[in-house]
Amino acid sequence: MLEVNSLRKVFGGLVAVDTISFDVPQNSILGLIGVNGSGKTTIMNCINGIYEATEGSIKLNGRELVGLKPHEIAKLGIGRTFQVPRLFRRLTLTENLVVSVLDDPRGNKDLTEKAEKLLADVDLYRIRDNYAEELSGGQQKLVELLRVMMLDPELILLDEPFAGVHPNLCRVFLDQIMKLKDTGKSFILVSHDLTSVYSLSEHLMVMNQGKKIAEGSARDIQKNPDVIEAFLGR
Repeated sequence: MLEVNSLRKVFGGLVAVDTISFDVPQNSILGLIGVNGSGKTTIMNCINGIYEATEGSIKLNGRELVGLKPHEIAKLGIGRTFQVPRLFRRLTLTENLVVSVLDDPRGNKDLTEKAEKLLADVDLYRIRDNYAEELSGGQQKLVELLRVMMLDPELILLDEPFAGVHPNLCRVFLDQIMKLKDTGKSFILVSHDLTSVYSLSEHLMVMNQGKKIAEGSARDIQKNPDVIEAFLGR
């Protein structure tokens, strides 16, 4: 479904992503791991249009994404959450979900009902009229995922969804990811929570200093000497 070929991103003299290629099939989860500064978030930013690739190709269902703006890529079927949630702090939870689909031809009543159903699925319906700024960091991350789901994307990019999140909310996140996968959605998951990444991902890619140093199953990655060295040193 997603094809990334020879992706390269350069900032001045810094090569942040150095000629990376990978595929994401439909109904799959790709775990993307690596130490801080290895290029993981830069890859995500290139995929959803925050950065434009210096070189290479990114295709969703055969459609080239390089050069498109983030809102154009979102409408083609790619959703994105961030390590630091980007909610509208002085809008309610319901409003934060509905605002992402304001150009939808459906009426406000239908969109509000969809938003409230999503909130009910994660036990946030009772505080649907609270401002986003009143939520914990983990709840804000969960609302950001629900806002992505309002767009019904094919591919969801998750950037550190479990960081700083209470274990109970982590379980809600995990349940939501698996429910969405069961409906045919695909994910790229960036996380330092290796236990969750290993349990969720059928396939993993490991980055270090902008390069791909390993790719394969969780079992293969855990035994790879280059991965061990990148995380723990010699």
